[in-house]
Amino acid sequence: MPRQPTPPKGRDSRAAILAAVRAVPAGAVAGYGEIARRAGLPGRARLVARILAEGGDPGLPWHRVLRSDGRIAFPPGSEGYDEQVQRLRAEGVAVEAGRVRGQRAAATLDELLWKP
Repeated sequence: MPRQPTPPKGRDSRAAILAAVRAVPAGAVAGYGEIARRAGLPGRARLVARILAEGGDPGLPWHRVLRSDGRIAFPPGSEGYDEQVQRLRAEGVAVEAGRVRGQRAAATLDELLWKP
């Protein structure tokens, strides 16, 4: 039986999560859980949210990460909500009532990147 990879820890976890977020292409979205899985941290969607909330990297495409149901996690009308909607729409993503329409958060980044 193949050995399971060791999940990243500490700073390595943060770096893995940020790399997974950077891998989501413009005009596409991914869920917090998928980012966690791609970072080698399955089941750690809340850790992804916490790391993204820390900010610190103005070039990070945090706005491409949504809840698993395709909704924006910020409360409607908040500054973060408005900014995320604006950034997604600027990339051609349809957002209606706080939810991405016309596409769903990809189940996997492979699906996102290699869809037919």
